[in-house]
Amino acid sequence: MTESGASRLNVNKLSRIVAIPLAPILIVQSRRLRRIIPRLPDAALPWTGTLTGPRPVRILVLGDSTASGVGARTQADALPGNLARALRERFGRGTSWNAIGRNGATARDIITDYLGDATADQYDLVFLTIGANDALGLRSRAAFRRDVRAIVDRLREASPRALILVSLMPRFDRFASLVNPVKWNLALHASSLDAAARRGVAGMPGVFAIPKPAPYTPEFWATDGFHPSEQGYREWVDFALDAAPDALLDEFLS
Repeated sequence: MTESGASRLNVNKLSRIVAIPLAPILIVQSRRLRRIIPRLPDAALPWTGTLTGPRPVRILVLGDSTASGVGARTQADALPGNLARALRERFGRGTSWNAIGRNGATARDIITDYLGDATADQYDLVFLTIGANDALGLRSRAAFRRDVRAIVDRLREASPRALILVSLMPRFDRFASLVNPVKWNLALHASSLDAAARRGVAGMPGVFAIPKPAPYTPEFWATDGFHPSEQGYREWVDFALDAAPDALLDEFLS
């Protein structure tokens, strides 16, 4: 077994050892966390928009609170608008964009409540952001992996020529708003879910799982200390596009 494989196995094993006996405690901690984190509103409507330029890229942002733009005033200041501006700057292309999702949504919620709307139209770029609420809900690795793969399969079927960027778990261990033991336990379980979902989409053509986030800057956080600020969304988009292989971006976006 390789060193990375052994490390992954150790993390998964440790996650099981910790999560199973402490599950009731972690659930209580997670519920308390949801209550004490200030609840910021979604980005204001509309959740659609355009940015002028040649050969417009059709963008879909799908997922949880970060798809609904929590922490930003409008979707133009959240993921869709920042993606649009980055694509015009990097590739000289215009965009039309749409955001679909819900604050608090899990991968299962996306399948049952939003995937129909998300697959009703074709897109050129899909940014899937999912996972934090699955970790907070202590979902199993198998369930999360299965649901993420099902979402990506449906997106690929609906938009066969789209580049699909998959953003999974945040780094809970770097959240200043969290304290131990919930921070350590949540980060450990999230890391296990993250690894499982990455294996689930590995090797899929035109699909790129964005690496775990770089260290967050002080300006990354919204006032709740849990969601990105408008600056945070800009940093996130830049990190995602910088991490994606140039050949993959050129294939789908040049």
